[in-house]
Amino acid sequence: MPSSPALFLDRDGTLILDKHYLHKPEEVEFVPGSAAGLRALQEAGFLLFIVTNQSGVGRGYFSLADVDRVHAHIEAELAAEDVTFDGFYVAPEAPDQPSRGRKPSPAFLLEAAADFDLDLSRSYIVGDKLIDLETGWNAGCARSLLVRTGYGSATEETQGTELRDAVVVDDLAAACAWILKHHTA
Repeated sequence: MPSSPALFLDRDGTLILDKHYLHKPEEVEFVPGSAAGLRALQEAGFLLFIVTNQSGVGRGYFSLADVDRVHAHIEAELAAEDVTFDGFYVAPEAPDQPSRGRKPSPAFLLEAAADFDLDLSRSYIVGDKLIDLETGWNAGCARSLLVRTGYGSATEETQGTELRDAVVVDDLAAACAWILKHHTA
């Protein structure tokens, strides 16, 4: 059986609305259309992963248990929409702390590829910051997609020349539609 393709997904500003250091499940609000887009990718054979930097833990603003509660809430809400995540990868360190997986490091994508028999050359990453795109490039993903939600519009405006061959779309639903249209099995 051939290796599976995957979608690696930033959390804040991409899947859910970015709320400064979000750490309470009741604060989670999904970007409209996200569930339907993710479900379509999942039905097309993609495994789904969240890869997120949560520096609020390293800064002492909230705990890793708080992050886990938010992720449990995200999982439950999307499970009701027939969307299942295959894994969550969290870098809890602050930017100035040593970290194995903090984006733009490809470590979590490489780990997922080994653990889930993924084909990174047929996989995609979607995010709202340059570091999300760089993570995909560093891991050898087929394409990195920038959404204009969260910090995405500002990223597109201020770092346009650094976006290389990234695909820029309005939101996660549009990213999922682009992937489905351009992905070759």
